[in-house]
Parts: sequence; structure tokens; C-alpha cells
Amino acid sequence: MKNVGVLGLGTYVPDKVMTNADFEKILDTSDEWIREMTGIRERRFAGDDVETSDMAFHAAEAAIENSGISKDDLDLIIVATSTGDHNFPTVANMVQERLGIGNIPSMDQLAACTGFIYGVVTASQFIQAGTYKNVLVVGVDKLSKITDFTDRSTAVLFGDGAGAAVIGEVDEGFGIKSFEIGSKGAGGKYLYDDRESGNIKMNGREVFKFAVRQMGESSVNVTNEAGLESTEIDMLIPHQANIRIMNAARERMNLPEEKMSCTVDRYGNTSAASIPLSLQYELDNGKIKSGDNIVLVGFGGGLTWGAICLTWGKNKEDTHDKS
Repeated sequence: MKNVGVLGLGTYVPDKVMTNADFEKILDTSDEWIREMTGIRERRFAGDDVETSDMAFHAAEAAIENSGISKDDLDLIIVATSTGDHNFPTVANMVQERLGIGNIPSMDQLAACTGFIYGVVTASQFIQAGTYKNVLVVGVDKLSKITDFTDRSTAVLFGDGAGAAVIGEVDEGFGIKSFEIGSKGAGGKYLYDDRESGNIKMNGREVFKFAVRQMGESSVNVTNEAGLESTEIDMLIPHQANIRIMNAARERMNLPEEKMSCTVDRYGNTSAASIPLSLQYELDNGKIKSGDNIVLVGFGGGLTWGAICLTWGKNKEDTHDKS
């Protein structure tokens, strides 16, 4: 079995910041209520001149540079998104063109907010099979273009952004230890893109109940499958949807607050981008080091869910002393 992990990571967020105070001006809401119910203080919105493919491209460039490999060494591009520029061509096709890469396969994958995990799992299976060696996975969404800004229950939740990872072989002891992905089609009616309005529609109560149960359950499942105890998990990186849902997963894992990544306050719910954005944030702040055990977990429309347990890093010489 090959050891498959993250060779490089890159992210992109738009410059425009939309604060809770800004929403107070257009909706019957308050900063206090938004923070209490969701944990969100602000989020980023892309302008009309910035498309989903633009954000994906910038994150992809950063990930390739961080990986240390050449873009010409990529064998496959997977873009996880619910908000492509067009129905077709795919965002992945557009990223391939802008990167100037040859005729490698490129495809979009739609699992809503679980998309990045689905993409990484798909990439790892191609690599394990020996079909491809290096796969670019991008999680990106421009949710501002499908948000109803008159709907108080959903308008304050979402933001725009992109995160990308180059997936490939890593040294023994590193990489993905276990994963779980799943879906429950019967729950699709609780969170969907309405065809008539083109906007996100959500039954918040039902989605909350599903997410609280599934995020915790999946986190425990992949930890157990990896042969680890919860005390051996150094960082939980949940999909940044709602602080109450995130804390429920953390508590199910019996982890202290400092072992859970929280960026929902600064980015809001960025769908497929939220996990790589959080991963990059913790890396930049020195909270994740080579050799750390990490759980990534998410849920999304579909309803979908997924989790990955991995040991961070790619080279033995980079491992820090955890004794």
C-alpha cells in the first residue's frame, strides 16, 4: 500500500469583507445574534469580476508552488464546487487551461460542503491504484452568487473562498490513515439550490440535527479505524458551518477547545473551501506540525458527509519531536 498525503497546500480569499454590522443595515438581525447562533463575525465576498474559476486558479497556483513539484508533474485535476462558472465547461477544465498544463483529465466533483473530502479521497484512490501519481484537488465556492440576501436565516451564513492541495505519495508513517464518505439522498430536501430562485434553501433545524450527529460519529469512526485514541488526535478540522455543530463534534471526540480549528468567525461557511482554509490557517499559526494526527470532517447538501484521519507531513526529516 502506498502512503498518500498532502504534498502542498494553497488558499485564496477575496478582499471584500462583509461584517455582521453590514448585515444589520440590510436585515432585521444583530451582530450579537449572529455570533451567538453561528460564531460568525465576518465573511469574504468575491466581486462580480471574480468567478469561481479565478479563486480556484489562485489557490491551485499556491498549492503547486508549496508542493515543490512542477505543474507539469500533475496527472489529474479535481475541483469540488457547487457554484461553477457554467454548467460546462467545468471549473477543473478552466483551471487546467489557465495553468497551461497538457491534456490531463480534469473534472468537477459535487458533494456540496463535503466536496473537498470527497475530492481528496478520490485522488488518493487513483494514486493507490497506480493510475496517477500527483493529483490537484481544489475546494472552491462562490456562495454569494446563490445566496438570498433577503432571507435572514441563510444570508448571514455564507462566504466565498478557495483551498487547494496537491495529493501524492509521502514517506512511511505519513498521510491518510483512514477515511469515511457517505450520503443520504432522502435528506436532500433539507438543503438544496432552488431551481426557480437559483438560491440556497435550507431547513435549518433538520440540517442541524443531522450535522451534530454525523460530524461526531464520522470523526470517531475514522479515528478508531486509524487505530488511534482521541487523545492522540492533535487537531480536529471540521467543516466551518456553525460553531455549535463544530463544538458538538469536538465534544464527541473529547477534545479540548484548543485542539479544534475555528475559522468560521473570519470566513463564514465557505462550503467546499472551508476545510482547506482552516488547515492553512492552523499551519500558518504553527498549530499543526509534521507528525501531527489530524481529523478532517464535513457534511453538506445531498445530504453528504465525510471524514479523513491523516498524519500530517511528507518527509521523515521534517517530523518534530512530540515526546
